[in-house]
Amino acid sequence: MYEGDVLAGNWRRPGKGKIPKVPAEPDLVVEDADSGFCGAVVACDKEAVTLEDRFGKRRLFPLAPAAFLLDGRPVTLVRPAAAPAAAPRRSASGSIAVEGLRARVARQSRIYVEGVHDAALVEKIWGHDLRVEGVVVEYLEGVDDLPAIVEEFGPEPGRRLGVLVDHLVPGSKESRIAAAITSPDVLVVGHPFIDIWQAVKPSVLRIPAWPDVPRGVPWKEGVIAALGWRMEPAQAWRRILGAVSTYTDLEPELLGRVEELIDFVTEAP
Repeated sequence: MYEGDVLAGNWRRPGKGKIPKVPAEPDLVVEDADSGFCGAVVACDKEAVTLEDRFGKRRLFPLAPAAFLLDGRPVTLVRPAAAPAAAPRRSASGSIAVEGLRARVARQSRIYVEGVHDAALVEKIWGHDLRVEGVVVEYLEGVDDLPAIVEEFGPEPGRRLGVLVDHLVPGSKESRIAAAITSPDVLVVGHPFIDIWQAVKPSVLRIPAWPDVPRGVPWKEGVIAALGWRMEPAQAWRRILGAVSTYTDLEPELLGRVEELIDFVTEAP
């Protein structure tokens, strides 16, 4: 039945001869050398292996040295190594992704950003986190109307408003408007960039830096011209947003502010 004499020599003694160790993986077909029972591995623990023959009969055998035959040759079955635990999947923001997520019912609290481009970038990176927390992002279409929007929103404990402002630097128009908001249930934060485009790292777009645009020149159009892109601002934004895939593609000055806003509007009253 087998080539040569499988019982020749001292093959059943541990440490004698070259008896290979084979992991008892599921569906591996082996034969118990003593009884002749042949079957596929269906279970294995640190002491024994369970085999199932072609008729569905199962038997348990100890994991003794050289106790089995594989393709007619003696082997020592060993318990398979445990598979390494899979690393948790991360969302684009770097948080642990919630598998099978169903969006939480929206909170009364909101986050406002200045424009549609800001909203699109926040959604792309933090969208998963916002759905987990039930936070809706809306946009202002400019910061000039912020005091009126805050008054209409009616912030209160449990109904907070977080606002992300572009170019929030000392002495700017934006800083003066933000300073007029005094409600403890409103948090206005900002980044130093003239436009949200600049929050994307230049290396992501394979450019050395965001160009300086002279005063009096519309910023987006000036950037497009300086970079030699032959496209309209809407097309340029699609190109920029398409290059972003994870939080590491964004500048820290934006990352910290968005995280701060999410924490603020989700904090228990």
